[in-house]
Amino acid sequence: MKLKIKYFMLLTISTIIMAAGIYFFKFPNNFTFGGITGLAVLVAKTGLISASDFSFVANILLLILGLLVLGKGFAAKTAYCTILLSVALSALERIYPMSAPLTNEPMLELVFAIALPSVGSAILFNLGASSGGTDVIAMIVKKYTSFDIGSALLASDFFITLAGCFIFDIKTGLYSFVGLAVRSFMIDGFIESLNLSKYFNIVCSDPKPICDFIENTLHRGATIVNAKGAFTGQDKYIIMTALSRVEAVKLRNYIKRNSPDAFLLISNTSEIIGKGFHSV
Repeated sequence: MKLKIKYFMLLTISTIIMAAGIYFFKFPNNFTFGGITGLAVLVAKTGLISASDFSFVANILLLILGLLVLGKGFAAKTAYCTILLSVALSALERIYPMSAPLTNEPMLELVFAIALPSVGSAILFNLGASSGGTDVIAMIVKKYTSFDIGSALLASDFFITLAGCFIFDIKTGLYSFVGLAVRSFMIDGFIESLNLSKYFNIVCSDPKPICDFIENTLHRGATIVNAKGAFTGQDKYIIMTALSRVEAVKLRNYIKRNSPDAFLLISNTSEIIGKGFHSV
C-alpha cells in the first residue's frame, strides 16, 4: 500500500509540475511546441475557446478513444494523468486568470516552459506512464501499423510550430522552434539523471573484505572474475558491481581506507536491468 501511495504521489506531483509549466509559461507566451498543448495555443487565437479548455476537451476525447481502441489496460496510468492534467489546466485558468506573461523576459519564460513540462514528462516516462495527448494517437497507430511513430509525431509538432510563425509573429515562432528542438533532449537528459547509477570494476588481490562490505553493508550483489596482471603476472580478482550514487560514495571511501592498492574503474550508467534496479 505504501508503494502504491508513493507511486500515485509521484504521478500527481509530476503532472502538476507539467500543468504549471504549460499554464504559467507556455500559454501566455503563445509557444506552440508540444502536441496537444501547442495546438491549443493556435486554437485559442480564434477566441472560440481558451487553450486550457481546448486541452481539456481534446485530452478527454483522446482518452475515450484510447479506452475504446486499446482497452482497459491502457487506462490505469495514462487516464489518471490525462484527467489530472486537463482538470489542473482548467482549474488554474479559473483560479489565476492570465492575460499576459509573468515577466517581460521571453527567453526566461521559454526556459521554464521547456524545463517544467520536461521534468514532469521524464518522471512520468520513468514510471511507465504518460500525460496522454498525442501519445494516445501514437499508441493506437503502433498497435495496428509498423509506421514510424516518432517521425510522424515530430512532423506534426513541426507543422504546429511552423503555424505559430504565421498566426502570431516570427519572433514567437522562432522561440517555439527553440523549444521544440530542446524539449526532447531535456526529457532524455532528465530520464538519464533520474536513473543514473554507478558501475564498478575493482581490480584487487583480496576480494573478500570488499565483497563483504558490498553484501553486508550496502546489501548489493557482486561478481568476482579471476584475472592476472599483465605486467607483474600476479593473480588478481575483478569485482563487478552496480550501485546507486549514494552507495557508490560509501564503497569508494571504504576501499580508499581499507584497500588503497585496489584499482577502480567507475562508470556512469542509466540502464541497469535486474534485481534491485529496473525490471525488464
